[in-house]
Parts: sequence; C-alpha cells; structure tokens
Amino acid sequence: MTTTTTTLVELPSYKGKELGVSDWVEVTQDRVDLFADATDDHQWIHVDVERAKAESPFGGPIGHGYLTLSLLIPMWTQVLTVTDTTMAVNYGLNKVRFPAPVPVGSKVRLTATLADVEEIKGGYQLTVSAVIEREGGEKPVCIAEPVFRFYG
Repeated sequence: MTTTTTTLVELPSYKGKELGVSDWVEVTQDRVDLFADATDDHQWIHVDVERAKAESPFGGPIGHGYLTLSLLIPMWTQVLTVTDTTMAVNYGLNKVRFPAPVPVGSKVRLTATLADVEEIKGGYQLTVSAVIEREGGEKPVCIAEPVFRFYG
C-alpha cells in the first residue's frame, strides 16, 4: 500500500499525479452473498456456485460489478489522507466501466490518480482516475472517475 498524506491547501499540487495504491481486498463468496442480499441482486452467476461452475462462461461465480465499485471507497481511504479536513463526501461518478469479471476468490486493489482539483466553497472538489485491478488479471476489473469533496 502507498498513501499520499497532505493538507487541503496542498491538494492542487497533486493534480495529474498518482496518489497511491491500496492493499489487496479478497472478493469471497460470503462477501458476494452479503452484497446480493443487500441489493436484492441474486443472479445465479453470483450466488449459485454449482450452477456457475457448470454453466457460466467464467468457470464459477463472479462478484457483482457494483460490489467491485463499492470496494472503491474502503480502498480509496487507504490511498489519500487529508490531515486537516473536517468532512469529505462522495459527490458522485462521472463514468464507470467493468472491463473484466472478478471471479470469487480473487483479490482486487485500487490505483488512484488525481485527474482534476477545483476549488469550491469551503474546500476542494477532486476528480479521480480510479483503476481497480485483479491480482493476476490482464485487464482492469473496474475503471471509474469518482468525484469527492473535501472541506476544511
């Protein structure tokens, strides 16, 4: 894991720079099942292990794309620390894609680059280039452009 630690006023100096890389996070069947329960998305390619092994083109169950996206937040907190912020909010996403599946049992991690920084009332808005990769995978499993707001 690599982390950038900075202050609000220093954030603009990181524009265009890689902020860091998170630890690996395992996508277990238990995590997939809990996500399915939380979202009412019980599609068999995620939760029916035997059917997924027999019928899925992936050779077994895969994590939901939105599960992968939701892991962005805990991984993001490992990548950037702003020491003097009073509040940070997830402002949304400009775009998101899932170029490759995440087989259950895989490990994923985030690499984040600060694409843009805009001053807003009371703080800064950060647009991040986020790439989530799978350990041993050839393509990213998620490419996203989240937007965060940090306030002082």
